Amino acid sequence: MTGPRPPGEAQPGYPPGWEADVVVADGATVHLRPISPADAEALVAFHAGLSVRTRYLRYFSPYPTIPQRDLIRFTHVDHVDRVALAAWLGSEVIAVGRFDRLPGPDPVTPGTAAEVAFVVADAHQGRGIGSVLLEHLADIARELGITRFEALVLAENTAMLRVFLDAGYQPARHRDGSQVTLEFDIAATELTEKVMRERELRADSRSIHRLLSPRSVAVIGASADPAKVGNLVVRNLQRSGFTGPIYPVNPQARSISATLAYPSIADVPGEVDLAVLAVPAADVLEVVAQCGARGVRGLVVMSAGFGETGAAEARLQGARAQRELVSRARAHGMRVIGPNCLGIINTDPAVALNASLAPVAPPAGRAGFFCQSGALGVAVLGEAARRGLGVSSFVSAGNRADVSGNDLLQYWEGDPATEIALLYLESFGNPRKFARIARRFARRKPIVAVKSGRSATVAGLRHTSVEVPEASVQALFEASGVIRTDTLAELFDVALLLATQPLPEGNRVAVVGHSTALGMLVADALGTAGMELARLVDVGADAGAGEFGAALREALAAPDVDAVVTIFVPPMRRGQEQGVAEELRKAIAGQQKPVLSTFLGFDGVPAALAAPGPLAPMPGSIPSYSSPERAVSALAQVIRYARWRRRDAGPLPEFADVNATAARELLAGLLAGAPDGRLLSPDEAGRLLASYGIEVVPSEPATSTRTVIQAAERLGWPVALKSAGAVRLHLNGPHDVDEAWASLALPERAEVSVQRMAPRGIDTILQVHDDRSFGSLVSFGVGGLATDLLQDRAYAVVPLAPLDAADLISGPKAFPLLTGYGGGEPADIPALVEVALRLSRLADDLPEVIECALEPMVASAAGAHVLGARIRIAPPITMQDAGARRLRGA
Repeated sequence: MTGPRPPGEAQPGYPPGWEADVVVADGATVHLRPISPADAEALVAFHAGLSVRTRYLRYFSPYPTIPQRDLIRFTHVDHVDRVALAAWLGSEVIAVGRFDRLPGPDPVTPGTAAEVAFVVADAHQGRGIGSVLLEHLADIARELGITRFEALVLAENTAMLRVFLDAGYQPARHRDGSQVTLEFDIAATELTEKVMRERELRADSRSIHRLLSPRSVAVIGASADPAKVGNLVVRNLQRSGFTGPIYPVNPQARSISATLAYPSIADVPGEVDLAVLAVPAADVLEVVAQCGARGVRGLVVMSAGFGETGAAEARLQGARAQRELVSRARAHGMRVIGPNCLGIINTDPAVALNASLAPVAPPAGRAGFFCQSGALGVAVLGEAARRGLGVSSFVSAGNRADVSGNDLLQYWEGDPATEIALLYLESFGNPRKFARIARRFARRKPIVAVKSGRSATVAGLRHTSVEVPEASVQALFEASGVIRTDTLAELFDVALLLATQPLPEGNRVAVVGHSTALGMLVADALGTAGMELARLVDVGADAGAGEFGAALREALAAPDVDAVVTIFVPPMRRGQEQGVAEELRKAIAGQQKPVLSTFLGFDGVPAALAAPGPLAPMPGSIPSYSSPERAVSALAQVIRYARWRRRDAGPLPEFADVNATAARELLAGLLAGAPDGRLLSPDEAGRLLASYGIEVVPSEPATSTRTVIQAAERLGWPVALKSAGAVRLHLNGPHDVDEAWASLALPERAEVSVQRMAPRGIDTILQVHDDRSFGSLVSFGVGGLATDLLQDRAYAVVPLAPLDAADLISGPKAFPLLTGYGGGEPADIPALVEVALRLSRLADDLPEVIECALEPMVASAAGAHVLGARIRIAPPITMQDAGARRLRGA
């Protein structure tokens, strides 16, 4: 457990949502929670452990003990005007932070300022705990309507002053003798967000470094039986040449695999950085507690039985055990990989760690690999070894109860040994955080991902996963620059190209080979993939190595060539393979254009095309594919990624006529009358959209008669059939609507809307989709039954920059209809782009808007005219990646 638990039901007002597990600067974890009266004894022990100087710096006096009156005040807080958080490590308090609201302008009005202070145990100073406390206290204060903090600090307490000054706030400082008063607004700003995310990056990276670079490893559940998991892990550690001590733990064995064994983790003589657990699931919680007491720094839990299989009740019990496993581990500062995982690998020679069940260890390389499935991880590593694709590190997360792909991306971003991230994802734990990290990561290093589970989530991952619709997944990947492949084979195809060759500058491709037939296959594949054939060079079936090399050099030197595909199949005369390979390698030396090949039908990097060096493969090697189509497919993916990296979407636009304040006031009033949310009326929707410069063309009421079509035709009005019994009439001229109804002699107006001002054009729909776990998307499609049937819509992630909006509008396959296809008049595309930008701004500003459809929006040469709007609102929720740093729940 994480310290004594406060009896929440006995404490009215106790806020469990303020509890959090947090990774601090050195990569360990601490648990934060509000202080309760039950913490009095722990608080006294914490204070007694402070040095004389720390007590003086905090209380401005020796303050050797806490008087009973102060102890009651410190532990009895109302969580409104007086708030206190304790940081726990195991059953000990290691830091306390608190604020007290200052009086308001009168006895009735609550104050909006608070005095803040905190103190950290001497042994834990310098770990960034003070910064974490400040983040969480500021978050809570904002929630309670407090906008400003004040802090009184001794001038000599430079460490505390640094915490406030480095947080990204802009404090005003006033010195009075030996004391300094700091005053600052605590509103979240771009700078405070930047500071917090940089700290998160360093802390998360350090936490993974602790797991992947241990100085010692204990295998708990090690076995002398070669068929047991615990035996294989020990042997793999030995075979990999792990550079630190290995401690097998088994109460029944004196030695395992010629290595001295120990009865329990408590009996291990040295420090233990990493413990690998291969014990029955029923024993895991007790072993985790023992590891925590022993000071182990990280866990790899291979044990299964945590809700992956079985009946519903067994899965629920397994999920509860998994949550407790993670809670106990984090309470003692440990991160967890697993449970139900394959293990981890680090090929760095300084570590040489293979704490996994993989029968074939991959060679050292430049790719970091994250895989959620343990069983699939074995196949992944075997295929990597077969293709000659080395890894820098490998993590199989299993149920992903704690460590996730997001953590690995944070680590790999700063890891000089990793140049590519490869991900096999079955689900998302925190999709918003993934989007944020991936977008930053992919600007420097490519990410290649296979996302399975399009129709269902694996049982063991349901408790730690967020359901994300497929459209959101695709939009997330595209916005973040992630290269998505459908299969693992395609992932390896792309990874080999990225690991060996530079990124292309464009999509103009030359083909050099000795078979016109195969060259034409490449040309066809290039056209299908949307690339341009720059030149097709056939050196002839009898060409020797020299001719191949000369043709490749000429193609690479051409200014209209961005990449080259070479084809070399078994020739009539044997014995030329080595010579051709050497010429190809020489030809690409020093080149900055990618070259890939179909070389003898080989998959991977054949030895003849491999550049010498310690990594597999080395940069400058030429990857080979078994067919021209696969080579082109991999190249097309890399070209799209390179284009994304070069792409500057532009700054977010500013619209002078946007009145976000009026929109927020309108929504606040509407939600006050409907706390659970509701669909807006046409008038309310129009007023909200008008705040963002989007006009809804007014319409007359409607009628429920089929004969209106005949009357409209007599009047010469264009008629659009919408559905059974429902039509829309466009009034392009000065027609009198009342006269039209009179001519029909019909009193009812229920299903036919008469639009006054919109010119004739093409119906489109622009829509905001709110994914409560991921954020908002904007979609665009051209109207029509065929479009709906084929789901021909483009999606983009909010907020949109100008280039994002232009890509969104041009995304649907039916887009040519808007540019005059079939002889129609081209629509005003910039007008559509502007509406998309305005709607994106609305969605970004107003999380209360959970659905907004502009339908129909008529696109014509005269502009974009919104004829109808459907908007639904609901109370905003706190998104997973918002606010102060915290680990997601297990």
